[in-house]
Amino acid sequence: MSVPQHPAFAEYCEAIFELHEDEVDVIQARIAERLDVSRPAVSEMIRRMEAEGLVTLDGAIRLTPAGTRLAESVVRRHRLAERFLTDVLGLGWAEAHEEAGKWEHVLSETVEAAISRLLGEPTTCPHGNPIPGSGYEEPELVPLASLSVGDAFTVTRIPEELEFTPGVLEFLEEAELVPGRTGQLTAASPDGTVTVAIDDRHVGIGSFASARILVTPSVEPAA
Repeated sequence: MSVPQHPAFAEYCEAIFELHEDEVDVIQARIAERLDVSRPAVSEMIRRMEAEGLVTLDGAIRLTPAGTRLAESVVRRHRLAERFLTDVLGLGWAEAHEEAGKWEHVLSETVEAAISRLLGEPTTCPHGNPIPGSGYEEPELVPLASLSVGDAFTVTRIPEELEFTPGVLEFLEEAELVPGRTGQLTAASPDGTVTVAIDDRHVGIGSFASARILVTPSVEPAA
């Protein structure tokens, strides 16, 4: 069965894929929130996607194999585009994320492959999220909020849920809380708010973000 290439189908499959990837319940309300559309519009589109064989409905909304293939193709182009826009063109995280949302619908397979070669076949986007088809192997990850005061860590992944939260990408990039950077948890509040040290800088992070930023714990304290 061929995969329908209607842009709306691709956008919805991408949203469902990313919500599932972030372990968020894939219900119509979450899709409406992610895509900034009305719930009736989501309901109608999901019915059309079910008829096209892209999703199944069994309490939660799940992608079929055809829906997954379509989602992975769009997510791959988006994350490769983000990597190109940041690494080669020097765009900031937030701007690259927005621009990649346009590129994901127009890149040909030839250009997609050329971008991947140029970048050295990357396995993640700038935020650490895996690029489908890249052979990415996920390390042992834990939420930043789960660490104890004094624990050292390496930032590994900023989930898509945070990419769609206004202002978060700009804040994390400015604070240099980006994949590959090491730090140490220096304070934690009962509500989940934490403070981390990155180099000589102390950064406060609210509970919403600290519960979602994924890190690799370090055995030895960060320098």
